[in-house]
Amino acid sequence: MKGVVLAGGLGSRLLPCTKITNKHLLPVYDRPMIHYPLRCLVNAGIQDVLLVTGGSFAGHFLQLLGNGKELGLKELHYTYQEGEGGIADALRLAEDFADGEPLAVVLGDNIIERNIRAAAQAYLAQGGGARILLKRVPDPERFGVPVFAGDRIVRIEEKPEQPRSQFAVTGIYFYDHQVFTLIRDLKPSERGELEISDVNNMYLERGQLAWSELAGWWTDAGTFPSLLRASNLVAESGANKSDEE
Repeated sequence: MKGVVLAGGLGSRLLPCTKITNKHLLPVYDRPMIHYPLRCLVNAGIQDVLLVTGGSFAGHFLQLLGNGKELGLKELHYTYQEGEGGIADALRLAEDFADGEPLAVVLGDNIIERNIRAAAQAYLAQGGGARILLKRVPDPERFGVPVFAGDRIVRIEEKPEQPRSQFAVTGIYFYDHQVFTLIRDLKPSERGELEISDVNNMYLERGQLAWSELAGWWTDAGTFPSLLRASNLVAESGANKSDEE
């Protein structure tokens, strides 16, 4: 399995800090935000990773990360997303890198307490399709929200005004090679983006989407309140340690 970290976008919700660098290079407690999703993959046993970035400061990632060896990566590759086409648009750039292998995909502003090793193993045992990680949150309307029938997901709604569950779809996904075919069939949403929730719903319609609940705490860090929360959680829990369990 290969890994993909999506770290593009303009970070407009974190202005004026993002006038001088990419939001994923801002500090979360004692290290740059981008270290956390990369180490999330390393801790799951994934050492071949593609970093998708964009905006005006893409070169800052190379200055910081180099070849990724310091973080335990065997190979760290880079590609560039033009504009802000959405998560699925960024993921489509990984097709050649994937080369038919399954992918673990992590959004660049996702910070977790523990690791995704068990979910990665469950996905490999699944034998294909997709698997998403869910977390119960107080503000699901900020995220993709699963709609359940029993313990089965029947639909994922993107940032609904009235969420039909308290779970958020975290920015951690597992996909097989079919994901690139599905992305090519997507049409832009009302926001003008290719939505990852639409990709997940396509897998649902095929009966090929499973889910796991993420253990430990999880947060994004894409707004000032969530960036502060992420820093406090890391400081309090020690989740910045490389031997996290």
